[in-house]
Amino acid sequence: MVRVAPVCGATVQDHVALAEIELCGELIIAASAAPERLSLESIDRVLRVREEHPADTV
Repeated sequence: MVRVAPVCGATVQDHVALAEIELCGELIIAASAAPERLSLESIDRVLRVREEHPADTV
């Protein structure tokens, strides 16, 4: 038997999971608005991924 503690009205939030859900939503919106498949560069832009350069690591 597995016992689960009652939540008692408290909302538990996983900020990382919420951020991932938000990014997935933005990607879905971008994909549905695009006339054709998104390029890798477009996906990176929507997901706010950027390439690190040696000068950026300071």
